[in-house]
Amino acid sequence: MKVLVTCFFLIISLGSSAQGLHLDLFLGASNYQGDLQDKWFSYSQSHLAGGIGFSYDLSSHLAIRAHFKIGKLSGDDEKGRNTARNLNFTSQLTEGDLDLQYYITPLGQHSLTPYAFAGIGLYHFDPYTRDSSGQKYFLKFLSTEGEGFVTNRKMYSLTQLAIPFGAGVKLSLSDNLNVGLEVGFRKLFTDYLDDVSTSYVEENELLTNRGAKAVELAYRGGEVKGGDPNYPVAGTQRGNPNNKDWYYFTGLTLSFRLLNGNISSGKGLACPKNVY
Repeated sequence: MKVLVTCFFLIISLGSSAQGLHLDLFLGASNYQGDLQDKWFSYSQSHLAGGIGFSYDLSSHLAIRAHFKIGKLSGDDEKGRNTARNLNFTSQLTEGDLDLQYYITPLGQHSLTPYAFAGIGLYHFDPYTRDSSGQKYFLKFLSTEGEGFVTNRKMYSLTQLAIPFGAGVKLSLSDNLNVGLEVGFRKLFTDYLDDVSTSYVEENELLTNRGAKAVELAYRGGEVKGGDPNYPVAGTQRGNPNNKDWYYFTGLTLSFRLLNGNISSGKGLACPKNVY
């Protein structure tokens, strides 16, 4: 996180000295794909997301940007294919990212400018669920799959690295203002964004190490009408560890040029000239 913060203020410093600085705003939706949501896009499980940041034009084709976003993620077996398992999660999401943005057509010379981006990010999550009475429980320290006491199952970190990448398009409204549409995916290195990954651990072992609430929330098939109330045999598949989780943002962008000038002279971008 310290590296991202340092880069964030470096962009501000560059922009103030070289006159290529933009203030960027984002408003859209956050969503996830994983063991509790196998569809890449699902309107029913998307949530409002927002963001703010700065970008600096390195040239008419390339920019560097640092952004901070907040959102929410959730998944529910009731809305998926595995209703008998009956698991669900929700998590608040915060992310800081630093990436390079490549404009396919020169920025400042066309009204419509498509672009692609990729970089590195740091995000924080904390999955939780509610029991049948509505009481909220954070899932990490319940070790629902034996993390922390079963051999080769380590506790997962709630703050991790991600690789953001995606694409978008910008529409110039004036010399110093543009709006856009962006889709950004996050490649993750964990399968525990939803607290579901591998297989069920032995019921009594989970009970001994984490208590009755951990057993109750590790398997919730008995809460479904006609569901099996019996806890699964140890080793029964609970999730798929071979497919890591993802999350993504989709939404509108708004960018204000804070300092104007001409990129060819090292002072920012000239105003749009042509219609793409």
